[in-house]
Amino acid sequence: MQRTWLRWLSALGVAALLMADAASAADVHVMISAGFYQVYSELGPAFERESGHHLVTTRGPSMGDSPEAIPTRLARGEAADVVILDGGIADELGKKGLVRADSKADLARSLIGMVVRSGAEKPDISTAEALRKTLLAAKSIAYSDSGSGTYLSTTLFPKLGIAEQVASKSRKVRGPPSGEPVAAVVARGEAEIGFQQVSELIHVPGITYVGTIPAEVQPAIFFAGALTKTVREPEAASALIRFLTSPNAAPVIEKAGLVPLSR
Repeated sequence: MQRTWLRWLSALGVAALLMADAASAADVHVMISAGFYQVYSELGPAFERESGHHLVTTRGPSMGDSPEAIPTRLARGEAADVVILDGGIADELGKKGLVRADSKADLARSLIGMVVRSGAEKPDISTAEALRKTLLAAKSIAYSDSGSGTYLSTTLFPKLGIAEQVASKSRKVRGPPSGEPVAAVVARGEAEIGFQQVSELIHVPGITYVGTIPAEVQPAIFFAGALTKTVREPEAASALIRFLTSPNAAPVIEKAGLVPLSR
């Protein structure tokens, strides 16, 4: 009788622990742009295993006129707990009251790189002047409709004094989920050279990675995570950001073509 009673108490205890674990597990809704997605897709399952939480993911660009763009999604009331996107856009969303500004955490630095079609000669982009000559000589140029492309079209081209000369041969490419990486356009031969954040270029087949644009014209672009203003699972969402900023994430970040901020 006593053993039966003890077994019953033990089973009850295990059941209580399982119920407590289930109660603490949460669905964390994440909106994420393409540049950090490679890292997230690898680290996300590890976070789920360690935390017991479940990630529900929506993809979209950090900016641009696409209806899938994260700022557009948030503005029309789509629900999310965490956004992972261009850090400058996270700041803008904080000012608009769409994310909690004090929750923003930089995850990695992102550099802009260039690709050509596989087998093509690699142009010189080692200096700003060399890059300028390459841009002028190129028959066609592709860049993204998000952060890196906005920088090229509104800042870099005017800074190099070639905005008018390259306008007619430049193409803005809509990114995932409904679009594609710039490198895919170059791989098909639809653009001679292509620019995008390195993490979105290097994993696409059919291209040759030339390198990053020179440091003297390289912008300070960071990917960041932040809680939305309407976050429903703040503890679980904060745990995800801590997980992505931990030193253990650094090797995965580096492998994806980004620059880790922690070791």
